[in-house]
Amino acid sequence: MAGRGTGPDFVEALARGLDILTCFDVDHRRLSLSEVAAAAGLARPTARRLLKTLEELGFVRSVDGVFEPTPRVLALGMAYIASQGMWDIARPHLQDLVARTGESSSMAQLDGSDIVYVARVSVPKLIALRVEIGTRFPAVSTSQGKVLLAALTPAELDAALVEPSRSGLPPSIGRSPQQLADDLVQVRARGWALADEELAPGVRSIAVPVRDGAGAVRAAMNVTVHAAETSTERLLDEHLPRLIRTAGEVSAEWALWQSRPHVELVPDASTNAKRRA
Repeated sequence: MAGRGTGPDFVEALARGLDILTCFDVDHRRLSLSEVAAAAGLARPTARRLLKTLEELGFVRSVDGVFEPTPRVLALGMAYIASQGMWDIARPHLQDLVARTGESSSMAQLDGSDIVYVARVSVPKLIALRVEIGTRFPAVSTSQGKVLLAALTPAELDAALVEPSRSGLPPSIGRSPQQLADDLVQVRARGWALADEELAPGVRSIAVPVRDGAGAVRAAMNVTVHAAETSTERLLDEHLPRLIRTAGEVSAEWALWQSRPHVELVPDASTNAKRRA
């Protein structure tokens, strides 16, 4: 994973440290030094120094030679989510939507060719794939991903699709670039996307965009159902109108939050000196 920077200001050591952190996921919670080195494409001595540095900083811990991330890693992602005001705004609306549908609902954003879950309210269902905050899936295989890809310019779309997925899952098989392009045209026209057992057997979902104050698509919100329990017709007829309304409410509140009259002033050195005096 390391060694891909080209800019004059690219810091390889920092990139390798981040590569170390991304080796851990829901299926690889605890890794040995050799496993980390292999996953990150690093020599064992380099991987060891980076792990020891991350351990001193509190981002990983080791027990009997096996490493695992600590909850402090969550601060890296939650700082971004909090800075957007996203979770505080979305939470009551997602909870109300789940109460009305009886199905799980989530919000995700695009990162390269993946979606990353940033908010979720779930109900106990026998769904094939486990979803948590920070979970990644290939965007082309998900309803949320289609919504987010459809909002990109042609150049942005091309750049996103050439990036390899970091989800650990393959994209849906059997869809040509032209079929994906046709799908995205439909998504743009109707304002919502459907993924019918494309990500995994039994997983059916529908998604709509969440917009900021300028009308730009910043996230996607979905309702996920078990295909054996909920038909496509019911998903479209009953759950989609509620989802559209909820996403609209979140978008409106997000726009208000972004326009709040708030400025944070950072004191300069002279101000701090006067205060100490």
